[in-house]
Amino acid sequence: MAHYAIGDVQGCYDPLMALLQQCQFNEKTDTLWFTGDLVNRGPQSLDVLRFVKNLPVTPRVVLGNHDIHLLAVAFGHVTLHKHDTLNDILKAPDRDELLHWLRQQPLMHVNKDLGFMLVHAGLYPLWSVDKAQVLAKEVEALLQCDDHIKLYEHLYGNEPVVWREDLAGFDRLRFIVNAFTRMRFVNSQGELDLQNKGSDITQNDYAPWFDHSELNHQPYQLLFGHWAALQGQCDAPGIHALDTGCIWDGKLTAMRLDDGVLFAV
Repeated sequence: MAHYAIGDVQGCYDPLMALLQQCQFNEKTDTLWFTGDLVNRGPQSLDVLRFVKNLPVTPRVVLGNHDIHLLAVAFGHVTLHKHDTLNDILKAPDRDELLHWLRQQPLMHVNKDLGFMLVHAGLYPLWSVDKAQVLAKEVEALLQCDDHIKLYEHLYGNEPVVWREDLAGFDRLRFIVNAFTRMRFVNSQGELDLQNKGSDITQNDYAPWFDHSELNHQPYQLLFGHWAALQGQCDAPGIHALDTGCIWDGKLTAMRLDDGVLFAV
């Protein structure tokens, strides 16, 4: 029984199948972990969503910004963007079943036995793992409840830029979602820069979130996606970047958690 963590698929179903073949994935015994962004930009989002949902061994999936965007579009608070490729899901006969399954997925997964944690964008440097889990559950509880629709119209935006314990209401929820699904650069005061999507920045005291010494993710290794520009390069010990830009003519990458071996197509 093996465990494979896979970077952002983004609707690239055929590369996913090729990657699983390379891994010699056994759907009856092996477990797949996904760093989020199962859908969008790629040509086969519906196929990806159906495949992951119907895996015989329950997969570990965390929500990415594109997954949350799908939910926001589907429930009527946001229009499709120019480059979105979500219409196949929105028009599918099993649309409601797929969307219900998607919104039951967490923002964060921790496996104490394997010693890994899984997030989409990263771990906000001013949060411990325990703190992050508590905050993730605040958003998950609302996403998973019957009254989830009211959340989506308030999720979009870059404010507030820094965490405060007294944040409340949708400002609090928006920051939590941004930290888990959109974060790349953070300064020493904990302020997010949600505009820069590159791989390096040398001004205004900003650095990649994983370069901050305040990070307290031990004793877990951390798996994340979201940041294709890194091309899987992350020098921080115990932190693994798995989005290698399949949708941008790069590769789709998997890491076998049992021994750290990497696979890519």
